[in-house]
Amino acid sequence: MFLSNIWGLLTHPAEQWKSIHDNHVSLTASLVHLLIMAAIPPVSGYIGAAHVGWRIGAGPIRHLTADSALMILIASYVALVACVLILGRAIHWMAKTYGSEPADSRATALAAYSATPLFLIGLIAVYPSLWLIMLASLLGIAYSVYLLYTGVPVLMEISQEQGFVFSSAILTVGLVMVVGLMVTTVLFWSFGMAPTFT
Repeated sequence: MFLSNIWGLLTHPAEQWKSIHDNHVSLTASLVHLLIMAAIPPVSGYIGAAHVGWRIGAGPIRHLTADSALMILIASYVALVACVLILGRAIHWMAKTYGSEPADSRATALAAYSATPLFLIGLIAVYPSLWLIMLASLLGIAYSVYLLYTGVPVLMEISQEQGFVFSSAILTVGLVMVVGLMVTTVLFWSFGMAPTFT
């Protein structure tokens, strides 16, 4: 079920959203999906930063220390899981405004499954090339947004028109969360938790 949901969302999302809706995906299944998938970017980033190394421009290859990379891995994983869970709660809270009263499990499923392409794109971090990560991230974001816009009407059981407006509101909340994460990262770095290079 886990792999079939991922494959279905990547190859035939409209049908897969209907399958997720019709099978009444449980909160537990959504959380398992989230906990596994959210580990991909931090673990890939750890391998890339601590073992492969970064090269910015023509400069030398730089590595993070194992301890510094591990600290970033843990913080990134917690942040990813927390953001998706908060987004799920926001979806559930906003749903009544758009004429929907979904179960908590459906709101969490929408947030977790919509983020699947972003999590998978995290594999690119194993080879930390700045331009490659930026390009892959743009593709992952675009496909996640597409999944969100196709999944909202199905899981929230609302019209396409309401689904479009609701999806736009969810996307706005997500963007605010990204800005919040960036600010938090800068604050942590300024208080002595910046990455340590070898």
